[in-house]
Amino acid sequence: MSASAQPLRIGNASGFYGDRFAALTEMLTGGPLDVLTGDYLAELTMLILGRDRLKDPARGYARTFLRQLEDGLGLARERGVALVTNAGGLNPAGLADAVRELSERVGVPVRVAHVEGDDLLGGRDWGEGVLTANAYLGGAGIAACLRAGADVVVTGRVADAALVSGCAAAHFGWADDDWDRLAGAVVAGHVLECGTQATGGNYAFFVRDGIDVRHPGFPLAEIAADGSSVVTKHPGTGGAVTVGTVTAQLLYETAGPRYAGPDVTARLDSVRLSQAGPDRVRIEGVRGEPRPDTLKVGLTRLGGFRNEVTFVLTGLDVSAKAALVREQMEAALAGPRRPREVRWSLARTGRVDADVQEEAGALLRLVVRDADESAVGRAVSAPAIELALASYPGFHVTAPPSRGAPYGVFEAAYVPADGVPHVAVLPDGARVDVSFPDPAPSRNSSVSPSLRPGGAPREARLTFPAHPPLERGGWAGNGARPAIEDKGGGRSHKKREGAGQGPKTRRAPLGAVAGARSGDKGGSANIGVWARDADPAIHAWLSETLTVDRLRELLPETAELPVARHELPNLAALNFVIDGILGAGVASQHRFDPQAKALGEWLRARKLDIPEEFLA
Repeated sequence: MSASAQPLRIGNASGFYGDRFAALTEMLTGGPLDVLTGDYLAELTMLILGRDRLKDPARGYARTFLRQLEDGLGLARERGVALVTNAGGLNPAGLADAVRELSERVGVPVRVAHVEGDDLLGGRDWGEGVLTANAYLGGAGIAACLRAGADVVVTGRVADAALVSGCAAAHFGWADDDWDRLAGAVVAGHVLECGTQATGGNYAFFVRDGIDVRHPGFPLAEIAADGSSVVTKHPGTGGAVTVGTVTAQLLYETAGPRYAGPDVTARLDSVRLSQAGPDRVRIEGVRGEPRPDTLKVGLTRLGGFRNEVTFVLTGLDVSAKAALVREQMEAALAGPRRPREVRWSLARTGRVDADVQEEAGALLRLVVRDADESAVGRAVSAPAIELALASYPGFHVTAPPSRGAPYGVFEAAYVPADGVPHVAVLPDGARVDVSFPDPAPSRNSSVSPSLRPGGAPREARLTFPAHPPLERGGWAGNGARPAIEDKGGGRSHKKREGAGQGPKTRRAPLGAVAGARSGDKGGSANIGVWARDADPAIHAWLSETLTVDRLRELLPETAELPVARHELPNLAALNFVIDGILGAGVASQHRFDPQAKALGEWLRARKLDIPEEFLA
């Protein structure tokens, strides 16, 4: 791929390992593209691939991608579309070899390259039981492979948006310090990386906006040489691309205004969105700052074994029934073999005087964890079932007894970027080192001071929260306000709703005037909230009303947890980051909604006093 001034049309065909199988073919046949990307990796996926690699060292990559290429490789070659994917997972070289074998078998000659260096499992002490340790690389390796003429580029762990920024850098010939252009590509990449979430999937206002999301099309971006882009989709496909759908995805799994990555720190508070036509949203104005001098490393390990039993409590006396079975189970679990962690939760799903039995039941959930599988297997399920004729009236459980199942733990560490190898293995086998030899520190970048020169030793194990430390004031240009953070467990004075001579209000769900999208990063979750139709008056009301304290009232689960609020006025949005709500991450199955995917919808369903003028 040689440098060009023509726009780059780059699509996405996968947002996770298990996404729509036909998407690759749909994107290749639905309209013109220059590059088609596929994002297969997530925190949970790395654990799954790590367990695969334990069984067979030749595995460790997303095998679905190979099956998609059975038909897709020929289509891509015919249409001149390069394929770039992180499906290599823990074994990018292995997947690259498998693609070459498939190429010979189906008679479609292609030039295959791969990127390596992210696997840091060996040579460092990451602690006991760590299965995978992978740095989030940038797009430089991808760019080098494309410049060398690769038709297929396979990576391991790269930042999700790097699948796009690397392609754009190769296409336009950008330098490593073209911060604004790179930031624009990173923002476009963040919009594309979760596939149909940019085209109406999981969109809060799909009913109000009349979006048909039965089979939404996958997104693509037309990236210009200045880093601006237009997000769209192939003609005739389902879903929609609107300022709202793009805003929702921009807020997904982010924190403050600075979106720090391995290529650049993109300023989310500088993004400008506008509707450029049906199913076309323009992204422009994105400013970039130098990348941090560290790289994030995702660590996964087996945390132990877990089991759960859900008791159904039907009809009357729910509290007494719950207390009885809990006391009985606690007595059975007492003693030296008691599981290390025992958690109870009661979901009062029952309706009074219900016409359907299922609607009359509450659910009492018991979850146990321990390092010893035997402590959470029959030692838990057998006592539960033995109560079938000796406990509360109407006793039954939602599933038969089971053995303990392994669960995983995700942690994030940050290491000096100049100590991490980044190698492009070109189609001819040549190895090109694209590592950054010199750190590029950013003034006020979201990186712990302990990682800057003079901080902790380079080989020290540096473990931090799953997202970089939150901003606590200081410079935040482009109209962003400093983050507001509360460590949890306290209450501050709040203006009472309806006090004074304010506008006339009516009790209504927050979702009547605001959209929300939530997601997970390690043990933390974010909830991005934006004003309906980016309405300035609604946004002003949200900014004043939806404080950290009000969030705690609406979502009592957050009462004792650290919460930070970030303002993004350019998107008419607020972004909340809640630390610790997901325990040790999605694989630990810490809560009912382990990835916090519905946390935002819960918030939208909560009622508060809303000015009537917004509800008309």
